[in-house]
Amino acid sequence: MPHFHIDYSPNLEARLDIATLCGVLAQVAAETGVFPVAGIRVRATACTHVLIADGNPDHAFLDLSVRLRAGRTDAAKHRATDAIFDALQAFCAPVLESTSLMLSMEMRDIDPALSPRASSIRRYLPEDLQ
Repeated sequence: MPHFHIDYSPNLEARLDIATLCGVLAQVAAETGVFPVAGIRVRATACTHVLIADGNPDHAFLDLSVRLRAGRTDAAKHRATDAIFDALQAFCAPVLESTSLMLSMEMRDIDPALSPRASSIRRYLPEDLQ
């Protein structure tokens, strides 16, 4: 059950293909072996109101928040964080090199006692992805 939520400044849409980034993150997450494909959810939200650093409207930001159910080892989470941030940074490299961009990521556990859930998605996935 990893939730990948990207918050970004709306001015980034002209510089970065956000939809493709969502696909890249989902693929990298699956490739880590830390997250089951059936649980991966990637979404992106342009923030309506932003003020970055000194308020220059050319500044941009992208923050990736990864929330997951407890139970993975610290080593697995560190390995996944490194792989995902490396992919994120590589995808954003042209923007980082040519314009003002703040890039960040945080991975954290969800308390399962306070996070009820229900899903029928596994019924609709091929067996090898369940």
